[in-house]
Amino acid sequence: MTNTRFPDGFLWGGAIAANQAEGAWNVGGKGLSVADVATFKANVDVKNYAAHNAISRQVVEEAALDPTDGIYPKRRGIDFYHRYPEDIALFAEMGFKALRISIAWSRIFPNGEEQEPNMEGVEFYIGLLQEMRKHNIEPIVTLSHYEMPLALSLKYNGWVARPVVDCFVRFCNVCFDYFKPYVTYWLTFNEVDSICRHPFTTAGILPDCLTPGKEQQEIYQGLHHQLVASAMVTRDCHAKVPGSKVGCMLTKLTTYPHTCHPKDVELTLIKNLDNYFYADVQVFGEYPRLTLARWQREGIEVQMTPEDLEVLKQHTVDYVSFSYYMSMTESASNDVERTPGNTIVGVKNPYLESTDWGWQIDPVGLKISLIELYDRYRKPLMVVENGMGAKDTVVDGEIHDPYRIAYFKAHFEQMREAINMGVECLGYTSWGPIDIVSASTSQMSKRYGFIYVDQDDLGNGTLDRLRKDSFYWYQDVIRTNGESL
Repeated sequence: MTNTRFPDGFLWGGAIAANQAEGAWNVGGKGLSVADVATFKANVDVKNYAAHNAISRQVVEEAALDPTDGIYPKRRGIDFYHRYPEDIALFAEMGFKALRISIAWSRIFPNGEEQEPNMEGVEFYIGLLQEMRKHNIEPIVTLSHYEMPLALSLKYNGWVARPVVDCFVRFCNVCFDYFKPYVTYWLTFNEVDSICRHPFTTAGILPDCLTPGKEQQEIYQGLHHQLVASAMVTRDCHAKVPGSKVGCMLTKLTTYPHTCHPKDVELTLIKNLDNYFYADVQVFGEYPRLTLARWQREGIEVQMTPEDLEVLKQHTVDYVSFSYYMSMTESASNDVERTPGNTIVGVKNPYLESTDWGWQIDPVGLKISLIELYDRYRKPLMVVENGMGAKDTVVDGEIHDPYRIAYFKAHFEQMREAINMGVECLGYTSWGPIDIVSASTSQMSKRYGFIYVDQDDLGNGTLDRLRKDSFYWYQDVIRTNGESL
C-alpha cells in the first residue's frame, strides 16, 4: 500500500546562506568575506556563469577598498541580520520544522586568523538560534557556505595553503562551544565539489594566483585541505556536542546519456563518478581508486600525510545532504545544444522544460538522485536545496506563482515515491524560502521564495515581506505532512 504521507518527524523547511541573506556586511565587527566582493553584472547574460564568476586579484583588491554596497548585492542581502525575528515568524507561520542557515566565518573571525572570536558575531547567532528554537524550528547549520574571510584568500590564496585548515578548525570549535545548546544537525562544506567550478567563491582561490601549469593540482590540493578539515571538525563536533549529527553536502549533478550510443553512456558514467567522488571521501573515509588513478595519469600530485588519511578514515559523516535543481545529459557529439544548470553547462534534454535561467526542470531526476545516493551510501539523506528561480510580479499587493507550486508539487511527489521505495530521507529544505540574493548572478530578480522581498537588483525597495500564493500552498503541505499533495 502506497503511503500518501511523509514519515513522522520529517523535517520540512527551507534553506538560506548568511552571505545571501544577512547583509550588514560592515556591522558588528564583521570582516570582509569572498562574497562581499561579488558584483552584480547587469550587462552580462544570466546564462553566462563563466563571466559572472570571473575574478582576479586586482578586482578583489579594488573591491575591498570600496566602502559602498552599490554593485555588491551580497553586502546588502535582504537585511536578515536586523529582520530575522520577522522572517522566522513567517517561517513558523508556514509550519517549518527546520531551517538551514550558515554561520558567516568572517562575522566570528573577521580576518580568519584571530585567536579569539568576535563576541558580537557570536551573540548575533545565539539570538538567531534562540529565536528558531522559540518557534520549534530545528536549526541545520552549515559551517562553510561560500563566505570565507577575504583576508585568508589574499594572504594564502584560500584553501590552497595548509594553515587555513587550522583557522577553520578553530572557527568551527568556537561554533560548537557556543551553539551546542541549540544545534544537533551540522554540515561542514556547502557543495564541497564546487571548488572545481568556482574556486574563488568556494575556497577563496584566485585563479590568476595559481602556479601556471599547476592550476588543477593546486585546486585539488585546496579540496584535500577542505576534506581533511571536514573530518577534523566532524571529530570535534562528535566530541563536544552530545548527540550531534554531522553531514556532508554535495551538488547532485544528475546526468543522463544523451543517446544510447556507448560513447555517450561512457562519458555520462565518468561524469557521474566524478560527481560522487567528493562525497565518497567523506562517507567511505578514503579516496576512490579511480580518482587517484586519474590524478596519476594527469600528473596531479596532491600532498597527503599519513595523519590526513587516518583522520579521513576515522571520522566519516553521519548523513549525506545534497542540492538538486536540475538534470542534464552528456554527449560525445559536438553538434548538440548546451544549456546552463547549477553553475555548470551540459547538453540540453529535449524532453524537459527550462526556467528563464536555462535550468531544466526534472522532478523524476530528484527521485533518481535519492535512489542512487541511498543505494551507494546507505546513510540517511537530506535534500537541503531544491527550487526554481523565477521572475515574480506583484499585482495589487499579491504574487500569483502557480509555476512555483507546480514545480514543488511535482518534486515532492517524486521524493515521496523514493521514500516509499525504501529511501531514508530525514527532511527537505527548499532553497531560498524567502527571496534572497542569487549565488551565481548576485540578482534579486531571480526569486526562489515563498515570501517576496521588495528589493530590486540595485538595492531599491522597501524590503517589505509579502506572502506569495505558494506560501499558503507549502503551509498546507507541511500541515498535512504531504497528504494534501
